[in-house]
Amino acid sequence: MNFVAIDFETATSKRASACSVALTVVRDDQVVDEFYSLINPETSFNWRNVQVHGIHQRDVAKAPTFPEVWEIIKPFFRPHRLVIAHNNRFDNSVLKKSIERYELPVPHYQTLDTVKTSRKFYPEFPNHKLNTVSEQLGIDLQHHHNALADSQACAQILLTEARQFGVPALQPFITNV
Repeated sequence: MNFVAIDFETATSKRASACSVALTVVRDDQVVDEFYSLINPETSFNWRNVQVHGIHQRDVAKAPTFPEVWEIIKPFFRPHRLVIAHNNRFDNSVLKKSIERYELPVPHYQTLDTVKTSRKFYPEFPNHKLNTVSEQLGIDLQHHHNALADSQACAQILLTEARQFGVPALQPFITNV
């Protein structure tokens, strides 16, 4: 399989407040590249978000803004490119709202949600949160809510599902953005 797993963390409950992003690039069923960056969201942080991911406003003071990071990652968001996330509704909306905030061109790509695939393939799991699915499948998730660790775990979930159930079983979960 070829895909990119993405994960965002946000500074507030507003989706256009990305404070970190990570991509894990998979080609021919192998992780071939990774990208991680803090992002200066140009907004104040909410204490609840900091409590979840541990990123503080001072940590991103000298980090690039979303448009600067977008210049690096936008080649991964093209038609026919599969971009996955665990709860992709959140990550896709962070991307969309950030792009709208900075009036950047909207990309079109394919997406898949590993929450939905894990619910289908592993209904017996106690829940389908990233850390639970990772633990149940024996995937090492060192630092949950670290964007890079989360994108790596998401990639491994999809690769595990592809090995266990076959790539054709995943096709119905792919949608266009």
